[in-house]
Amino acid sequence: MRRFGKWLLIGVVVLACVFAIAVTLTIGWRPLLGPKGRPLTSRTFERTPQRVERGRYIAAALSGCLYCHSHHEWAAPGHPIVAGTEGSGEILPFSGLPGRVVAPNLTPDPETGAGNWTDDQLARAIREGVGHDGRALFPMMPYTHYREMSDEDVASVVVYLRSLPAVRRELPKTEIVFPVKYLIRNVPEPITSPVSDNTNTNDAVKRGAHLVNLAGCSDCHTPQVQGKSLPGLEFAGGGVFSVGDGNVASANLTPDPTGIPYYDEALFLQVMHTGYVKARALNAIMPVSVYKNLTDKRLEGHVCLLANA
Repeated sequence: MRRFGKWLLIGVVVLACVFAIAVTLTIGWRPLLGPKGRPLTSRTFERTPQRVERGRYIAAALSGCLYCHSHHEWAAPGHPIVAGTEGSGEILPFSGLPGRVVAPNLTPDPETGAGNWTDDQLARAIREGVGHDGRALFPMMPYTHYREMSDEDVASVVVYLRSLPAVRRELPKTEIVFPVKYLIRNVPEPITSPVSDNTNTNDAVKRGAHLVNLAGCSDCHTPQVQGKSLPGLEFAGGGVFSVGDGNVASANLTPDPTGIPYYDEALFLQVMHTGYVKARALNAIMPVSVYKNLTDKRLEGHVCLLANA
């Protein structure tokens, strides 16, 4: 009997070791332990008119935060935002998601919004992917891109969000299916050192790369498998989307003959500002309502990068 107990104990230890090695070599321990997150601080960002305006430009134009975090008329042409709901959240209607993904209410409403969240909770969520409640955010929220957002830019976005009118809007919570709900815990990464402004450069391609990253262009225009971009196919298009009006594939933005080699700078600016390629309208899934607010200088940076893609 003692010998049986001894062998049983050895078997349990061996199985535990095998399990530990398998987890370490495959998914890692984060799905079990929770996302990697830095401790929150008590920092607050000074509210200034300059930050409100800078944050508005980033949230409403460059990074398009308000596009996902506002209620839309999805059945209407152009999928317009419902007036008065800016920043109040939305249940995202896109097909093929692993569960229900909800962009939360970011207005200062204390009961249904971010009114009780600290500045650092917002900043951590935006750039590091850990929510105010400590959970890993589904990476459809492009915090892996926003990691490159400068300290001043993230401060400005937070200050701008604080300036929005409080909107009371009850929304359900995000519910991601198993096992994805655990696997996404591997994605968040803490930011522990200052992030400088990468737009202050004379290199137009580097400046464009930074702006394209913050705009999240590659998420739609680079083919992906299981959420990972395919190397060598950057901006080659092919992502398929559906929002109630049929399927549409994202365009190839490279200079290849199957892409947009005929675009010059003037045509690119026209397309981004109007949503038309001469007489042809882009599908409404392309958020022209966001990017049309970009300045020509910012858009010229995009042109320089894509011309070298």
